[in-house]
Amino acid sequence: MSSYTRIEFKDVSTRQRRSSRRSRSMSQSSADSFSSGGSYSDSSSDDESSPRDKPQKNSKGFSDFCVKNISQASFGRREIEIAEQEMPGLMLLRKRAEADKPLKGAKIIGCTHITAQAAVLIETLSALGANVRWCACNIFSTQNEVAAALAEAGYSIFSWRGETEDDFWWCIEKCIIADGWQPNMILDDGGDATHVMLKKCPETFKLIKGIVEESVTGVHRLYQLSKSGKLSVPAMNVNDSVTKVKFDNLYSCRESILDALKRTTDVMFGGKQVVVCGYGEVGKGCCAALKGLGAIVYVSEIDPICALQGCMDGFKVVKLEDVVRIVDVVITCTGNKNVVCRQHLDRLKNGCIVCNMGHSNTEIDVASLRTPDLTWEKVRSQVDHVIWPDGKRILLLAQGRLVNLSCSSVPSFVVSITATTQALALIELFNAPKGRYKQDVYLLPKKLDEYVANLHLPAFDAHLTELSDDQAKYLGLNKAGPFKPNYYRY
Repeated sequence: MSSYTRIEFKDVSTRQRRSSRRSRSMSQSSADSFSSGGSYSDSSSDDESSPRDKPQKNSKGFSDFCVKNISQASFGRREIEIAEQEMPGLMLLRKRAEADKPLKGAKIIGCTHITAQAAVLIETLSALGANVRWCACNIFSTQNEVAAALAEAGYSIFSWRGETEDDFWWCIEKCIIADGWQPNMILDDGGDATHVMLKKCPETFKLIKGIVEESVTGVHRLYQLSKSGKLSVPAMNVNDSVTKVKFDNLYSCRESILDALKRTTDVMFGGKQVVVCGYGEVGKGCCAALKGLGAIVYVSEIDPICALQGCMDGFKVVKLEDVVRIVDVVITCTGNKNVVCRQHLDRLKNGCIVCNMGHSNTEIDVASLRTPDLTWEKVRSQVDHVIWPDGKRILLLAQGRLVNLSCSSVPSFVVSITATTQALALIELFNAPKGRYKQDVYLLPKKLDEYVANLHLPAFDAHLTELSDDQAKYLGLNKAGPFKPNYYRY
């Protein structure tokens, strides 16, 4: 393709002052948690004051932001520059589309993890003409130095690692409500920004041109809104686009689960018994990585198709209660709630590691561990011992939150694929003629999925074979694609 191709954008059609210092499920023992994962951010430093109590101003006098420490901006800028080198597809999209400004007039509220990779996306959206205000979708995943770099560059960023519950919702509201600001697009990861706007600013919500959602949890919320008739704007389900679910969910998790566990526990996987709850794309990535290092892996599933896939991939499919006494590691990645309950946790062996790879912190019933009979002891950043009266202890990582982004980092290249998908979805919804998209949830058009892949192939010096006219006619395809029907399963 010689340009970012207008055809994808025009001609393709398919279908909240804090009253509490506790964070969401955040124990007092871990209030100073920060990531051990390649970040200069350190909220266990001497400065424990809330960013909300500090004057905020960058070197140019800009003050419409709230970050931990603006002086960390230079470190953050270097991290962003490293990420740019590993995000070729997103950078190529920026280069191709910058002159045409396809997002000119777009005012985007972003609620995602604030990492170096997300910063590349934020600056790409700005280069394409958008105005943005951004906050974090997770209280532990923000890289403080990256947030500082963005604030120094003039972006309205409201986020820091270790936010309280009240802080979290305050940051989202600061993105939604501001003088002279009327948002018209939402880029969400988990559905919290959408939820707050719909609940507290319903009239503003009606003016939104489109929502782009990238997580299982957020997509589930959107479909619930649609089913109940409360979704008054079109939304794009990016999570189930091929270039998200088959790459980010699988390949990113395949690498980051090992990184998170190694950084937090120094565990050796060879010979360890691990149970992975859920064999979707995230579960598949986790299982493949653990198996490759010699772990004995069990899978628990509710879906017979996913269970059969697990069996065919060489994993024993079990009920959690049947192996809970013998496993060394428990990993959840189902998108559900109360997958690991107190009854399971009581039966775990001494030293068992418990963590979550799903977006939401609902999969492990952490609240059930906050009882007088159990003692919480901080071990290191994002690692807590939970100790039973008989001396048994388990290692709980990130208090049941998303362990890879809370405790380590994720591969920039695969984030590039997801971020490019998000950017194209925003462009598609923002530029779509009135009536193309109704008040419903849509999948990304197949043509755009293929375009995302095309943008990343040059990084591998990959060269596609072209169909001849006769071959294209035989298959009933356009030589330029799309090459698969919407129902095709990759």
